[in-house]
Amino acid sequence: MKSKRVNFAATVLAVALIGGGFAIGRETQNSMAAAQRNDSVALARSQNGALPSFADLAAQVAPAVVNIKATSIAKTDLPGQFFGEKGPFPRFRAPIPRQPEPFRRQGTGSGFIIRKDGLILTNNHVVENAQEITVTLSDKQQYKAKILGRDSKTDLAVIKIETKASLPAATLGDSDTLRVGDWVMAIGNPFGLSNTVTTGIVSAKGRTIGAGPYDDFIQTDASINPGNSGGPLFNMSGEVVGINTAIFSQSGGNIGIGFAIPVNLVKNLVPELETKGAVTRGWLGVSVQPLTPDLARSFGLDKERGALVGDVVAQGPADKAGIKRGDVIVGYDGKKVDQSVTLPSLVAATPVGKTVSVEVIRDGKPRTVSVAIGKLNDPTAAAMPPQEKGEWGLALQDIRPEERGQMGLTGTEGVLVTAVTPGSPARNAGIQPGDVILQVNQVPVSSVQGVQDAVAKVKGDKPLLLLLRRADGSTSFAALSRNVG
Repeated sequence: MKSKRVNFAATVLAVALIGGGFAIGRETQNSMAAAQRNDSVALARSQNGALPSFADLAAQVAPAVVNIKATSIAKTDLPGQFFGEKGPFPRFRAPIPRQPEPFRRQGTGSGFIIRKDGLILTNNHVVENAQEITVTLSDKQQYKAKILGRDSKTDLAVIKIETKASLPAATLGDSDTLRVGDWVMAIGNPFGLSNTVTTGIVSAKGRTIGAGPYDDFIQTDASINPGNSGGPLFNMSGEVVGINTAIFSQSGGNIGIGFAIPVNLVKNLVPELETKGAVTRGWLGVSVQPLTPDLARSFGLDKERGALVGDVVAQGPADKAGIKRGDVIVGYDGKKVDQSVTLPSLVAATPVGKTVSVEVIRDGKPRTVSVAIGKLNDPTAAAMPPQEKGEWGLALQDIRPEERGQMGLTGTEGVLVTAVTPGSPARNAGIQPGDVILQVNQVPVSSVQGVQDAVAKVKGDKPLLLLLRRADGSTSFAALSRNVG
C-alpha cells in the first residue's frame, strides 16, 4: 500500500501516512531512560538496576495486536512497446500488452482487537480500496476480514473477522489523561516485520498536521514506520490511548516524530461505524479561520483567540440563528473555543437537532446565540488593464457583468486580484491571483475605484481588512499590514 503524504503547516517537510510498507528495513530503537514503576504494569528492572524493561507490558498487550494485508486490483495502462531493447539483456524481448491488464496490489498495516468476537480497529487508509483483507493474529492464525465501516475524515475503519474462539481484546484507555513526557509503547507491523515493539514518550498533544478537519493528534517519539498504521499506542497501564497514523519525515522513515489519533475520539465513532458503516456529524454551517495578530486587532480583540467566521452558509443553522461573517466564536455549548481548530470537532460530536449556545464577539462586544445543529452531508476575458500594485502589492481589475456568472458571483460585489507582488503585505497575508475582494474594512466593494477609496481611508499602521472569495468558492478574511522599513 503506497504511503500517502499531507502538508505540515508552515514547513516544507511532509507528514506521511504510514500504512503500507514493502521494503525490509532496520528500525532505530529508542534509548530508554529510567522510568517510575507503575502500579498496574511493573517496569521490571535488570539485576543491576540500570534500565527498565517493558517485557511484562509487551507480553500482556501484544496478543491483541494484528497484522493486516489489504489486496486491491489495479490496472496497467502502458503503450505497446518492447522491454529490454536498450537494457542489459537486449536479446530478451517481451511484448507489453496494449490493453490494460489487472494485477494484484498488496499493502500492509496494523490493527488491534477491541472485542473478543473479532471486532478490529485500524486506519481507513490501510483498507480503503481493498477487495480482500487478511488478518494475522499474534499466534499466526489467519482470517479473512470484512469492512463494517470507514471514516475518511478521521482515518478510522472498523473491520470484523469471524471466529468461534474468544480472542484477546485490548482495553481502551483515556487519552485526555495523557501528559507530555508520559511513557508509551507502540506495537505493529513496520516494513512487514510483524509484532514489533517500540517505546518512547508523549512529545506533545493537540497537534494539527493538515490531515483533515478534525486534526487533534498525539505526538510521540516511539519509533513508528510504514506498516505501523492502525496499530495501537499503549500507556503503561496496558490501555490503548492512541491509533498510530502518521509520521513526520522527508524520507518516509522514522525520525522520532510520529502521530496517533487520540482514543477518546475513537470511542465516540466506533458504535456508528460498526452498525451504520459511517459517521453522522453535526453541522453548524460556517467556515472558520484562525486569527492572526492583525486580524485580532481588526476585530477589536485583545489577543488571538476563537474562530473567525469567514463564511456562513445561506439558510444553514448558523445563518438561521443570526451568526454573521466577521463574528468570532469564542464558546460553543459551554466549552471554550480558544482556536479555530477546536470548533469543528465540537460541532461534529453534537447530536443532530440539539440546540446549543454559541458565544461570539461582534464589533468588539460579546453576545450569545442559540443554534439548532443540523446534519453534515458529506459529498464535497477581454478586460480592463490591471491597476498598479501600489504599497499593498495588489493588482486589481473590474469584473464585467457577463463574467460574474462564470465566476459564481451574485450581486455587484467583487474586484478581481490579477497579480500579487512577492514580499508585499498582500503576499504575506496569503492573497493569490484569482481571489476576488468582496469587502474592504467590512464595506462592500464593486470596482477598483471603490477599493482605492476604501484603502485611502486606512491611516497609520492600522491593518487593511479584506474579505476574499477564493477560487474554490469559499470566503475568508485577510489582514494586511504595511511593510516597515
